[in-house]
Amino acid sequence: MAKRSMIEREKRRTEVVARYATRRKALKDAIRDPALDDEARFAAVDALAKLPRDSSPVRQHNRCRRTGRTHGYYRKFGLGRSKLREAAMFGEIPGLVKASW
Repeated sequence: MAKRSMIEREKRRTEVVARYATRRKALKDAIRDPALDDEARFAAVDALAKLPRDSSPVRQHNRCRRTGRTHGYYRKFGLGRSKLREAAMFGEIPGLVKASW
């Protein structure tokens, strides 16, 4: 199991990303807008840089929902490899069966 502090940090990051999403989108659109003059574009770049670092979705990390493990994470299921295997063995994931040939 991952440290509780790391799991809580990821939850905080998710909340911060959601809180600043519209502001970040507006600033990024302003930066990309070719009709804006250079001064307005630079002002948008400065405003974007002043936002909290954790407001960037790139800083989020995928974690297993049950254990908080980061490595061996399967996006489709939201679980780490070990918990995915356990869930498959107990039949908790419809349509997923262990391969045998």
